[in-house]
Amino acid sequence: MDTPREITPPQSSPETAPYWMAAREGRLLVKRCEACGERHAYPRALCPFCFSEDTVWEEASGRGTVYSFSIMRRAKPPYAVAYVTLEEGPTIISNIVDAEFDALRIGQPVTLTFRDATDGQPVPMFRPAGEGLRA
Repeated sequence: MDTPREITPPQSSPETAPYWMAAREGRLLVKRCEACGERHAYPRALCPFCFSEDTVWEEASGRGTVYSFSIMRRAKPPYAVAYVTLEEGPTIISNIVDAEFDALRIGQPVTLTFRDATDGQPVPMFRPAGEGLRA
């Protein structure tokens, strides 16, 4: 299993403030474009598909699958970084926690969890689906 490590606090901006506020409530938000219907992450003011400013926040289910991953074994402590494709469609980069690194697989189902940055801001991460809840 992974060992706790220090997480650098994220930089908030007016565009991302609702995202980080939702994280404090244990929710993961993605943006959906009202013009073209595409969902996207990381949050931004313009839709990356059609460049419309007509975007809205939506809560994600917190379920996804591992698209790709890499294990940083030389880091102290080691950690796993992954691209996770959310059930809603967007793919985000995050960490995989509470996992045996050698058991990670592409296509593996994962669920949302949060880890606090050094300033206390919860940061969304993922764990293998079916694993126990965060202590």
